[in-house]
Amino acid sequence: MKIQSMVIKVLPSEAPLRFIKGRGAVAQVASRFEALAREPFDDGWGGEADAPDAVAPLQTELHWEQARSAITRNASPDVGFSLGLNPYRGCEHGCVYCYARPTHGYLGWSPGLDFETRLVARRNIAEVLREELLRPGYQPEPLALGTVTDAYQPIERRLRLTRAVLEVLHAAGHPVVIVTKSSGVERDLDLLAPMAARGLVVVYLTVTTLDASLARALEPRAAAPARRLRSIRALAQAGVPVGVSVSPQIPFVNEDMEQVLQAAAEAGAQRAFYQVLRLPWELKTVFRDWLAAHVPERAERVMARVQDLHGGHDYEAHFGTRMRGQGIWADLLRQRFTRACRRLGLTGPRLPLQTAHFQPGALSAQRSLF
Repeated sequence: MKIQSMVIKVLPSEAPLRFIKGRGAVAQVASRFEALAREPFDDGWGGEADAPDAVAPLQTELHWEQARSAITRNASPDVGFSLGLNPYRGCEHGCVYCYARPTHGYLGWSPGLDFETRLVARRNIAEVLREELLRPGYQPEPLALGTVTDAYQPIERRLRLTRAVLEVLHAAGHPVVIVTKSSGVERDLDLLAPMAARGLVVVYLTVTTLDASLARALEPRAAAPARRLRSIRALAQAGVPVGVSVSPQIPFVNEDMEQVLQAAAEAGAQRAFYQVLRLPWELKTVFRDWLAAHVPERAERVMARVQDLHGGHDYEAHFGTRMRGQGIWADLLRQRFTRACRRLGLTGPRLPLQTAHFQPGALSAQRSLF
């Protein structure tokens, strides 16, 4: 990967600011690839005790990357897609539970605050995608957009890389699945609605909780829960098949699964899915720090239940159980989810997507756009 040295300072978003002013992580966490680890130490000359309660807002650094490939391939039996695409590395939404945080270690950056403040934009992603779709022998199948980081995070408003990718997929008649926490998806209804009419797109909005205060702490720069529900309604009214993700389920933190499912169904969601909290690699430290800062009275209880879900460990990466957990608490979650979906009519089959409309030749006319 080659990243240009130019850095663009992006102003903080208009979202309400809390703790480290609108950031999910409460500290930098050393990457597992670093040779040295640093810990705070009070030498008696003043330190954390003398520090102000509010930390100054951190600016977001935007780095440009020239992508060599656009489509990634996934062979995990736990994931319902084989093809993925991510216009960005890192995510300004700052979701403290994001399983993708450890990937920032590969860049030499922290999975903590760096993940949400040092972002990489893949400048030529749409052009590279077009070239890959034009390759002889390419076989279309649903492509998941934003599989690692949210394709509609705040910087998309300015950079429009996701928009460019959708224009390529629209022109080629290629099916796509979008999962997002952002109301920014509504901007692209002019593309999504005609694609939906041909069975080319499904959108899932992730609604972790209806509690706005909790959402602000868990995912500080994502859209507010009520705003995401409005997006579900807008998509449904435009004829775009839309579902809801109630992920991740975090024991003793977001306990309103049934209420979220009901609100989503009333807004027009047709299907739902969930996953339990996963804490791979450095993420367990990021999340434990968040618990200590936000809900210290519940921290041990939360982690004990998380370990119950993962065979007595903070995380077990075994296929078949890593997404849903195991044991009695996983069974109870599954029963709650299944009963609520059955009652609300969210138990339909996976929303279908078509590959018969794929026409790569139509992309030749797009060459002048890049």
